[in-house]
Amino acid sequence: MITITSLGAAHRDPLGDMLIEAVTRGASVSFMHPVSRETADGFWDRALAAAARDERVILGAFDGQALVGTVTLLLDCADNQPHRAEIAKMITRLSHRGRGIATALLREAERLAVQRSRTLLVLDTATDGGAAPLYEAVGFNLAGVIPDYAYKPHGGLSGTAFYWKRIGVHENAMAAAV
Repeated sequence: MITITSLGAAHRDPLGDMLIEAVTRGASVSFMHPVSRETADGFWDRALAAAARDERVILGAFDGQALVGTVTLLLDCADNQPHRAEIAKMITRLSHRGRGIATALLREAERLAVQRSRTLLVLDTATDGGAAPLYEAVGFNLAGVIPDYAYKPHGGLSGTAFYWKRIGVHENAMAAAV
């Protein structure tokens, strides 16, 4: 059974393992291959410290005791953007793909965003091997694509697709208007 919960500093090592595995297999999550343990741990130390300050929420999906997926909800936006949040670092272990874990993580991140009075979610994903079908399946709308936006973990440029989704109050108002 998969359970989803907020993560803290005690989860740094398994988060680092997942990040290293994801980049090794070519996932575009802002790192180049090879990712050192020091780099992965440093990233998660900073991210988990930001979560402790309520600037983000890091969710984890567990299969028993094993951490098998994660997503981050970035809450610390500019002063003129208190209504939005950003989805980042969506990672599912290769061994657990296709089981609905990423969808469950996204739904929980959305629920938490609504709970924090956010009405807009945004995210980006690589056009080469990214998770566009997943994001579209849960209601995200393509805003556009920028070609050659970032390097792939093993080299070469990839475009990036930017997505948005209205949630909470706006989502309910739009549904009532139809």
